[in-house]
Amino acid sequence: MIMKRFLSLFMAIMMVVVLFASCNNNVNDDESTTTAVTTTATTATTAPKPESISTITVDLEKFSIVYSEEDHDYSKRAAEYIKAEILAITELDLPLIKDTDPAAEYEIVVGETSREISTRLDAETKNVEFAILAEEKQIALEGDYFIIAAAAYFFVNTYVSADSNDATIPEGVSVHEPIQEKAENFILLIGDGMGVNQTRLFEGMSVKPAFSDGEDIFYGYYFPNRGFSRTDSLSGTTDSAAGGTALSCGYKTKNGYVGQDKYHQTIQSITELASTLGKSTAVMSTEVSTGATPASFSAHANDRSYSSEILTDQAELESQYGTIVNCGLGDIYDITSIEAAVTSTLDTLDDDEHGFFLMYEEAYIDKNCHSNALLKTYLSVIRFNQVIALFMEYAFYNPNTFVLITADHETGGLTNDFKYTSDDHTSADVPVFAYGDGSELFAGKTVENIQIPQTMASFMGVDNFGDQTTFKPLKKD
Repeated sequence: MIMKRFLSLFMAIMMVVVLFASCNNNVNDDESTTTAVTTTATTATTAPKPESISTITVDLEKFSIVYSEEDHDYSKRAAEYIKAEILAITELDLPLIKDTDPAAEYEIVVGETSREISTRLDAETKNVEFAILAEEKQIALEGDYFIIAAAAYFFVNTYVSADSNDATIPEGVSVHEPIQEKAENFILLIGDGMGVNQTRLFEGMSVKPAFSDGEDIFYGYYFPNRGFSRTDSLSGTTDSAAGGTALSCGYKTKNGYVGQDKYHQTIQSITELASTLGKSTAVMSTEVSTGATPASFSAHANDRSYSSEILTDQAELESQYGTIVNCGLGDIYDITSIEAAVTSTLDTLDDDEHGFFLMYEEAYIDKNCHSNALLKTYLSVIRFNQVIALFMEYAFYNPNTFVLITADHETGGLTNDFKYTSDDHTSADVPVFAYGDGSELFAGKTVENIQIPQTMASFMGVDNFGDQTTFKPLKKD
């Protein structure tokens, strides 16, 4: 009896000690992440280590790749990319089938298809995140619109190896972010006249033209890093020449000046800078090449109206550096020809091992805002959206690419309820959307427009680009 009482008392004391230790360790978990990591007694309260995630190993040789013709072309291109990359890495030539074809026993399902696994892949994603669902006989990839490209690249470059036909993948649903690398390619996308409310027109318009992806948001809002830019020139409210020069040369100048400072002195553009660094360069626009914005990135002139000077400079730039000046794409509300021009230009630039710089302008947002033509403004924004998607698709397949979207100024004074208050430019701040290595520098900030090319130049390794007497490139802390 005495022994039983002793054992009961001993067990009670031990329970109190364990309980006290557990409470004490839980307090330490809140106060010190170091304690949570190093104290084995707190294992139950810490997050599981990555290696503890359940995985499955599949034999890629058994799989077919499935896409839907009813889905957007992004998914088809992602499926084709996966097929081509697996062939290049493993020499396995996997079948590529549509979801209207009979189901294969083992499938990699890309995008929104009629396959049952597509409906089950429902993950909480945001911005440019994507999801993968892995099972023994089916693997499904999900990403909104062009983001499926990021899923395709991640899948191939994370799980496919030349050493084996086997791929080991986290089992169940996993959410990921795109792979990013140090930037070598730089893409600057300018919506001429595009203020914040122009990017919000998807909220106020119900029309969906045939060339639309069915999107209901401006794609810049998918970017993880967003801010604003001030646009005033030395003349006050800027025009496109001074606004373009600020974005191309990193100098505030007077209205009408193209690639020149306030003293009419020629200043280097980021196109020229990139060219001297051995990068390929291109200037593209829906406007003709002598338009103020493309001219600012490819020429120097006393006035934006001096077309012959601008054309001469552009010819010299093409001759000296091979710069592609592909402008005058026009006000076409069927973007097939524009897609072809963008794809062709990217294919050419992609051959340069030193990377490239490209500026693309959608000019008709501004033109239609001058006319207070709301529907046409909206159509221009949709067309710009489609081009943004193409460039982002390229960036996901080439993760050493930095992309920034902004505007030279706002036009029309468009209100929150989508009413024009002006037929001219305004001094409103314009949005900045940034993606890629270093893009976090723009997150939540209002910068001067000249800091955009200054910062991009610093990413290229040049810290003294542009006029730094007042404003300097953004830098990491």
